[in-house]
Amino acid sequence: MAGDIVPIQLGLTEGDLVTLWAPRWREGDDEWEAFLGHEDDLYGFSSAAELAAFVRGAKDHDLVEHPSWPIVAALSAAEFEPDDTHVYDLIGVPELVAGDPDADTLGELEDTFEMARSIGEVCELDAVTRFFSSNPLLGAVAAGPNGFVGRDGAERWDRIGTAVADGWDALVDAIDAIVATPPVDAAAVAEAEAEIVAAEENVVDADDVADEGEEDGDDLEFVSLDLDDHQTDPVAEAAEDETFWTAVGIDPVKIITSSATYFTLRCYLDDDPVFLGKAGKILVFTSERALARYLADNHDHDLAHVSTYSKVQAAAVDGALEIEVTDENVYVLPGLADDLSGGPESVDVDQLDLAVELFTDAAAYADDESTERALASSTPLGWYVSYTLNPDPSRLAPSAPFTNEAEAWRTLEHEFESRLRVE
Repeated sequence: MAGDIVPIQLGLTEGDLVTLWAPRWREGDDEWEAFLGHEDDLYGFSSAAELAAFVRGAKDHDLVEHPSWPIVAALSAAEFEPDDTHVYDLIGVPELVAGDPDADTLGELEDTFEMARSIGEVCELDAVTRFFSSNPLLGAVAAGPNGFVGRDGAERWDRIGTAVADGWDALVDAIDAIVATPPVDAAAVAEAEAEIVAAEENVVDADDVADEGEEDGDDLEFVSLDLDDHQTDPVAEAAEDETFWTAVGIDPVKIITSSATYFTLRCYLDDDPVFLGKAGKILVFTSERALARYLADNHDHDLAHVSTYSKVQAAAVDGALEIEVTDENVYVLPGLADDLSGGPESVDVDQLDLAVELFTDAAAYADDESTERALASSTPLGWYVSYTLNPDPSRLAPSAPFTNEAEAWRTLEHEFESRLRVE
């Protein structure tokens, strides 16, 4: 499928339907996102063959002006089959939230929530946008299992379940109401079905090929490789590893709080942190797309004065900017206070280390020394955090109870969240 138009499967009340989704693209100064449909209808088909047949014969729909549409219209029918990463079972969400918040469940929920949100925005469905705006806690699913440990985590998961129980049916009803299946020529469907069957029959089983190779081993020719001619070039390897963001020296950052998931940018100038923000306040956005949209426009903020920021804005204006957050820039705050109250052995050391980095960076950006003082080794919290991050048998271990340290950490967390300004 053309990279910027994607076949997707939606699990709705009437069953599984396939359609096409065009993620955000830019034309001139305008940014667009669309689904296959027309006027108030979102088109859905019971099979990839029906979808392919419609695409080949229809000329009046919302994707016909998309830059890649001529390519899509010429694709084989088999390429209209959604892959596993683009299956969104909206009707199955209540069952997911009734289970345990494991990695697979949370990943599926995050993807399904995001797709439902996109449909709501594109199709202007008040019930959908209202559901998400009224329940910012749903963004916590992006934190993964670490966001749902301990008492606070269990309560957070229960609240997500309650939100779904109270409002998800209305959301699904709103999407059901706009789904329509336009008539498709039966002969064109039959032709597309034949293409899909032929494509499936032509798939080669790699194991069978390997087995045949073993049986005919005497006929195989083995080639010896000169390893000296295939040594890795460290310079070339480093060049391959460089991304757009490493090239400009600015990092996308993902912050998961108890109430929502946010995205922003940060860089370091002479080791001093500089965030996307102004006057010590950090601008954060509830999605990567919202952040990219903001970056495409002219705004007065501290990153605008960084020499490479113009490249970021140019990429955003062109629609080529992808907000890619690396693992070391993902900060998961929920659950840490509970873990701290359980003792050093209960703490996710990596997440604590990252959270300390985030809190101290935000405080330094605001020229506020209170966070540094609170984490000084002379304070109970500072001693506890230092020992947890750098355990040493020769040092005196913190002693229980750890209630005061956990409360001091919660105070730091609240202070940090007060520095965020949601756009």
